[in-house]
Amino acid sequence: ATFGGGSVRRSAGATGGRAASGDRTRHGHATGEALMTILLEIVTPERLAYSDEVDSVVLPGSEGEMGVLPHHAPLVSTLGIGELRIRRGGAEESFAIVGGFVQVRPDKVVVMAETADMASEIDLEKAQEARREAERALESGYHEAADLAAARAALQQALLRIRVAERRHREGPRRRG
Repeated sequence: ATFGGGSVRRSAGATGGRAASGDRTRHGHATGEALMTILLEIVTPERLAYSDEVDSVVLPGSEGEMGVLPHHAPLVSTLGIGELRIRRGGAEESFAIVGGFVQVRPDKVVVMAETADMASEIDLEKAQEARREAERALESGYHEAADLAAARAALQQALLRIRVAERRHREGPRRRG
């Protein structure tokens, strides 16, 4: 399975990628050197954008970044606009996230975002054109408060998508050993 476009990334295995309880070493590693994982689901109003076991996730909280590892304390929080980073099996992937909520449980993280664009799926040319359109709208003179807020939000979202896509293009999918 692949990301986005109606397909959902899923891991296989009877235990959902987790070692059976009791198979962990005292350092939190399962036998065979696999790390503990947590199920991450990223949902937008249009689709399930991601669903898989991950090692960790860093979220753009409304008050700053927040990192989540397996067995995190339960919480519900609002999300801001920013980059969501996933670490899984030594690789790192990113999403451009705009607003929403996150629910964290010890074994599962559910991100409910207004939009969630995987870095590898962002069309850089379209994002740059959206930025130019938002800048033109802001430079065009008098605006109603709602129009001004919408133009600022569009510019902020376009800049985020550009930043996430350019980093992905520059660094490629990151692997950590």
